Amino acid sequence: MPKLGMEPIRKAALVKATILEIGRLRSLDVTVTQIAKRAGMSSALAHHYFGSKDEIFLAAMRHILTIYAAEVRGALMISKTARGRLEAILRMSFSARNFYGESIGAWLNFYVLAQTAPKAARLLAVYQRRLNSNLVHALRPLASDRATAIALTLGALIDGVYLREALAPKAPDGDAAVTMILNYLDLELGRTSAPMISPSNSFGAPL
Repeated sequence: MPKLGMEPIRKAALVKATILEIGRLRSLDVTVTQIAKRAGMSSALAHHYFGSKDEIFLAAMRHILTIYAAEVRGALMISKTARGRLEAILRMSFSARNFYGESIGAWLNFYVLAQTAPKAARLLAVYQRRLNSNLVHALRPLASDRATAIALTLGALIDGVYLREALAPKAPDGDAAVTMILNYLDLELGRTSAPMISPSNSFGAPL
């Protein structure tokens, strides 16, 4: 019988191992046995805690999204302008805690899983809605009726950079990604400053 209080520790270890293994293989073909071995426990115990490989992977993505949401929420709290809010969302999307090899590999496979697994599709939809909501909210003072269209493009650019980097041989460059997307934003807005706004509508926890 597992020791009292060990379950959250072991679950966290399995989540970390899942991210590392999927990042290493860049594939969902990773097995529960491989994940459990990296976490230092048996596959039977991994199944006991999560039930299936898909559930382990979903737990890993919830972990990734929780970190992302917390970073965005913190950055939005200290942003004083609409432009600042936009930059906060973009910079946190490519921060060192979010934009690294293993996380990028997990995101690539998350999109694949969401095509066939309803729980993954729902989790992805939650992330996309909240990202779009925050982008539109920040864009409205700057772009008015174009805010929705620009937000959709920014979301697509974020996704596209992650997908491209998943196949790139070099280490991810978050600064270059942010610069590229900000250049697009500048072309759309035609300016780099913004009026003061009150901080609101920040990211919540993903689930």
